[in-house]
Amino acid sequence: MSDDQPLDIFALLDEVQAIARTGLHFSENPFDRERYARLLDVAKRQYAAHTSLDNSVIAARFESEIGYVTAKVGADAAVFDDQDRILLGRRVDDDKWGLIAGWVDPNESPAQTAVRELAEEAGVQARVDRLVGVFFREARAGEHPHGTVSIVYLASITGGRPTPQPHEVRELAWRAIDDVPADEWHHHHETLARAALEAWWRMRAGL
Repeated sequence: MSDDQPLDIFALLDEVQAIARTGLHFSENPFDRERYARLLDVAKRQYAAHTSLDNSVIAARFESEIGYVTAKVGADAAVFDDQDRILLGRRVDDDKWGLIAGWVDPNESPAQTAVRELAEEAGVQARVDRLVGVFFREARAGEHPHGTVSIVYLASITGGRPTPQPHEVRELAWRAIDDVPADEWHHHHETLARAALEAWWRMRAGL
């Protein structure tokens, strides 16, 4: 987003609460700490006003995450078949189609996350073949309250047959990207899938 465009309310709140929490982490000046605490309280109240969460719930979540505030980091696995169809999961949380993906756990590399998520969501063993790219999605009202960094990999199944794990996905399917309607994609996953398809073509061409 360019600097002359207005921020979505969640993008604004995400930035305000990050500044406030980072300030409280580093600042020792009592007057500065009071200002940062006031900023954080404003962010909490506005998050509560724009979501169904109670202010106390939001406060507890903020307080459980200490240290310098960074964007959420996720890893996404793009697996293609010989017809250039991508393996997608219809998610439990929003009933949309998306790549097999998840948050990077502490002391886990993004590549390890991609392999783990393929096991947890699709019931297969896999390997990472190539980095597709790193993508950013800012916070948006009605989508996600925090900015997200997505690290996308091409991956191959080395064992097992894709089987949906009910607590993670409703169903799995090999889909041609153009056959999935725009409004059926989870967040920015169509962008990720198209970038992965280009990387898949390059890899098959030996580039």
